[in-house]
Amino acid sequence: MSDEPLTPQKTPIPVDVEAGKNYFWCACGRSANQPFCDGSHQGTEMAPVKWTATESKKVFFCACKRTEGQPLCDGTHNSL
Repeated sequence: MSDEPLTPQKTPIPVDVEAGKNYFWCACGRSANQPFCDGSHQGTEMAPVKWTATESKKVFFCACKRTEGQPLCDGTHNSL
């Protein structure tokens, strides 16, 4: 299995997050529960990224898996 992340989609995934809650972003792109980890990274050297919401609001999680600001979208998908 490749250790290069897959790109499930090229647009970010909006999620309403809750302040103080932990989210585990899928970094490998293999999860069926995008943008969150479902354990599909097993067998790779990749691991999910833990992110804690500091306030309740809508955020945009990266779905192209190429963002420099993991786990949130930084617009990198526009250059793919």
